[in-house]
Amino acid sequence: MAEVRLEGVHKLFGSVVAVEDFNLSIGSSEFVVFVGPSGCGKSTTLRMLAGLEDVTSGSISIDGRAVNNVHPKDRDIAMVFQNYALYPHLNVFDNISFGLRAKRLPKDEIAKRTNEAAEILGLGDLLKRRPGELSGGQKQRVAMGRAIVRKPKVFLFDEPLSNLDAKLRHKMRAEMKILHQRVQTTTVYVTHDQVEAMTLADRIVIMNEGHIEQVGTPDEVYKHPASQFVASFIGSPAMNFATGRIEASGKTMSLRTDSGTSLDLAGCGVAEGTMVQLGFRPEHMELADTAKPARGHVSIAGSITVVEPMGHETVLTCDAGFGEIVGKYEGERRFQPGETVKFHIRADRLHYFDLKTGLRI
Repeated sequence: MAEVRLEGVHKLFGSVVAVEDFNLSIGSSEFVVFVGPSGCGKSTTLRMLAGLEDVTSGSISIDGRAVNNVHPKDRDIAMVFQNYALYPHLNVFDNISFGLRAKRLPKDEIAKRTNEAAEILGLGDLLKRRPGELSGGQKQRVAMGRAIVRKPKVFLFDEPLSNLDAKLRHKMRAEMKILHQRVQTTTVYVTHDQVEAMTLADRIVIMNEGHIEQVGTPDEVYKHPASQFVASFIGSPAMNFATGRIEASGKTMSLRTDSGTSLDLAGCGVAEGTMVQLGFRPEHMELADTAKPARGHVSIAGSITVVEPMGHETVLTCDAGFGEIVGKYEGERRFQPGETVKFHIRADRLHYFDLKTGLRI
């Protein structure tokens, strides 16, 4: 277990800025997930931490020791790659123990550590098999076992579940969470999948175009996104947005959208005349049969364009006049394209973002 610090880290590839002014402190035994779209710099940051990429400027330290100029093998880290990188001619035991044998540790120590890791990962009955005889999930556990036996100060994971099918990814997420609870090693995990980030992380680092948009717990980034980018990236389906100007008529506030539609806003604390993006999540839209919203609610109507039955819920895509919105419904009612529906949204579920900066108001 070790604290990891990245201070003022920049990475340039020629004139291209890959990572810009990256500052982050990761606590001992913390599980931190880097998430963001392709090309945002998350894997580059992980590779700099591992020593596989040089730092253009700034400093990286592990357990209080600066490691900018330290060789990867001497940083006391273990990395699990997306493609597992197993040796096809070696069995599971030899794949897991490969790094220990390279260090020339005593045979009994190698056997002890390898068997302990295999027990933790449920690989005890597979130690004599070769990678070609394993499933995708079993291969991933072997790659994790190879990292565990080294007993590093920091685990690094680079999109380790992206090659697995959806059902297996769900199972492996649960296994990784249990594993971290048992070994309590500081972990940095990179993914483009916000579901993985939300379910695994103690804290999430959301990246965009080489810089940090927000750092927080899964609950914080979901309930209080710092920017329109974070709000749109976290959550599935994505947050809905309406762009327009805040207007006032007496004590009544409203949003005059770009299309000319007016949305009455309950409890709006944004100054009149402010150009905003109003955000609201599909799961916070309550289907309503009454035209008048309850006190403290905002009402939005739309014409259904797409109906997606999901079994436990129905996802409705609608044309709301100011743009497309997506809502969820968990009842038994059936819907048809072209049908008009009305949603009520609690005022405290609304998010306001400055139109120019994209930052939360």
